[in-house]
Amino acid sequence: MKSIHSIALFAALALSSGAFAGVQTATLDVPGMTCASCPITVKKALMKVDGVQQVKASFEKREAVVTFDDSKVSVEKLSLASANAGYPATVKASK
Repeated sequence: MKSIHSIALFAALALSSGAFAGVQTATLDVPGMTCASCPITVKKALMKVDGVQQVKASFEKREAVVTFDDSKVSVEKLSLASANAGYPATVKASK
């Protein structure tokens, strides 16, 4: 009987602590990047968001590929951070 309680307690702790959250990658479409220095601004804005681990912004593709912890940040917040920096973004793809 103790083992059942232990398993239930472990499962509850795992669910409440975000143990099933993970690293995600999202590609943001950022059509407002009009020069070679724009990706620098977009990258800086996204890197300031808690949970973002890596950003690769491309002027040529007009996109930003963001690796982030989905227990700390959502793709909506990533788009908002880019928009607040002057570069509205929409989610192109997410993994």
